[in-house]
Amino acid sequence: MRIEAPVPADVLEAIRAPFLAAGARTLDAPILQPLGLFLDVAGESLRERLFVVATDSGEESCLRPDFTVPALMAHIADGAVQGRYVYEGHAFRVAPAGTGRAEEFLQIGLEAFETADAAEADGEIAALAWRAAAAGGRGDLTMLLGDAGLFAAFVEALAIGPAKAARLKRAFPSPRRLAAELADDRAAGPSGAGRLARLLAGLGEGEAAEVLEEIWALAGIEPVGGRPPGEIVRRLAQRSEAASGPPLDGERRELIGAFLAIADEPRAALAAVAALGGAERPALARALRDWDRRLAAFAAAGIPTPALRFSAAFGRAFGYYDGPLFEVRSEALGEDQPVAAGGRYDGLPARLGAVAASGAVGCMVRPGRAWIGGRP
Repeated sequence: MRIEAPVPADVLEAIRAPFLAAGARTLDAPILQPLGLFLDVAGESLRERLFVVATDSGEESCLRPDFTVPALMAHIADGAVQGRYVYEGHAFRVAPAGTGRAEEFLQIGLEAFETADAAEADGEIAALAWRAAAAGGRGDLTMLLGDAGLFAAFVEALAIGPAKAARLKRAFPSPRRLAAELADDRAAGPSGAGRLARLLAGLGEGEAAEVLEEIWALAGIEPVGGRPPGEIVRRLAQRSEAASGPPLDGERRELIGAFLAIADEPRAALAAVAALGGAERPALARALRDWDRRLAAFAAAGIPTPALRFSAAFGRAFGYYDGPLFEVRSEALGEDQPVAAGGRYDGLPARLGAVAASGAVGCMVRPGRAWIGGRP
């Protein structure tokens, strides 16, 4: 495992300072995390980036790839309605082949679970990440903005069937999966998984899970990855439901393609979205109004307007983000090595068992990338 080079103490202190001033509790998350939980909330595409560990109990775990999920689980266990958590520690992810990048690296970040005004909170968190990233000394920083919720509102405005719309929204973080959904090529016929999905779809969940376990036993398969049979059955049922619906018509496919091609300074990009989708649609109009307020909050928080760019296709590999997203990038490092990143994930707390509803937004910075003396 390649370990990131240490950052000088004075630089690390400067990067850390904005987080320490944010009024948050310190979080110390275990290095070993449940593998199944991360796959459930972040998506199967993350599996190849995880260091999987077999524990004595027989359950699969992974080395901590990120702090967002551990922070949320700590918040839920605490039973609080609201809370802020600041963390500093090493994360572990398998580097893409041939890059030679560090696979153990330092992260500093903050997760906020609050009922405060979402647009103002987004501005505060993004500004926090910007200040921390800039403290490393790089003068070539920009911030890329996107919004998974805006894509969802645009899809809803097109009146696509609910099953297909749900699949498009789930695919948004992955350009490859989204392209496959938009292509909707059924000429090759149903896959084996598709046939199995349809066979199980007519059974109750409990009976379908039993059938799936029998298939595993007959085939001598030992399932791995932490997913129980019931969860697999539910996912297969969703796949079957979506496959049974009509494909996208050409006009809607072209509109979604035009939406994904929008990339410009934020206000021009959002105006293009409004013109394309028809801002009179309630959900889309609301999402666009929220961005007017959010950009005002960014400006008030001191993020330079010329440094901002909005891309309608921008998503993040962690599939739990369902609202505004951002990455702080360095021209020297390139777009695939963000210095800082964050976004809103309001739907995740309820999925993981939070009783009290609150917003959820967070950010992190990579000091090893923020430091101008680090390797480009």
